Amino acid sequence: MENLTSGPDILLLEGLKVTPQSSIPAFILLLLIYTFLMLSNISLMVLITLDPSLHQPMYLLFCNLGANDALGATAIVPRLLSDVFTPSSERYIRYSSCALQAFCAHVQGSAAHTVLMIMAFNRYVAICSPLRYATIMTPRMVVGLSVSAWGVALSMVLILVGLSVRLSRCRGVVSNPFCDNPSLFKLSCDSVLINNVYGLGYTVVLLGSSLGSITLTYLRIAVVCLTNRCRAKNSRALQTCATHLVLYVIMFVSGMVIIILHRFPDLSDHRKLAAILFHVVPPAMNGVIYGLQIKVVREKISIILFRQQQLHLSSENHKKIK
Repeated sequence: MENLTSGPDILLLEGLKVTPQSSIPAFILLLLIYTFLMLSNISLMVLITLDPSLHQPMYLLFCNLGANDALGATAIVPRLLSDVFTPSSERYIRYSSCALQAFCAHVQGSAAHTVLMIMAFNRYVAICSPLRYATIMTPRMVVGLSVSAWGVALSMVLILVGLSVRLSRCRGVVSNPFCDNPSLFKLSCDSVLINNVYGLGYTVVLLGSSLGSITLTYLRIAVVCLTNRCRAKNSRALQTCATHLVLYVIMFVSGMVIIILHRFPDLSDHRKLAAILFHVVPPAMNGVIYGLQIKVVREKISIILFRQQQLHLSSENHKKIK
């Protein structure tokens, strides 16, 4: 199946490798995670949009992260779900669709780093320059930071995928659950030196700038908190920063696991599973971790739980009376 037997624009996608016995559990699990991911992120974005008290830079910047998670997962998960019950010999995909999926997958990973960087900058200004916060983090600044985060991610990924699309193709099998940039240039028999050089530079610049800016930002915040005698302010600042750091660490570690597993060909199946988890697990956790930090969300959850408890108690009392 290495040759293009179905036409130059039709590829055979490996998809999700599951046994017939585990296909239904895998489908249900992935569907539940995807549904939870979409509901949590979209609900938070709607809540932030509709509630005027949440029209603050921190929450508006989070909408970028929620939109990125929802769009990235939608580009990958529905196709994985449809492939579960499709025979492996019939999982065809058009090359244009494969390139688009690869583009969306890498944009999700890149934008996650750039968005978390501007969110860290927002925390830095709020804690280190509180008196100037309102004059610095204006609506125009929030829009500018958001456009910059998306612009950098889109530009870098456009070049990354563009270098692979330009190559001629001599293979027609994508040995991956979904299309990504390595899958695209592995279809070619041409030299991929430029792709490897740019890919390495892309990874170093993105991860290096992300890790460097996050580290410097929070070191500075830590110094300010240590020198500030107001414990209440320090507690609120550290709580907000801890949330942001947890999100970043989850995403960074997930990405590094995939990069490390690339060095071990014998663990290719583990790498493919890790790649799927990278696009669904951290995005699903983002909405929960960040949502629970918003007071309005916590209050609504408390009201729902309190109502359920009242209904349960009333039903129990009704049974006792009977």
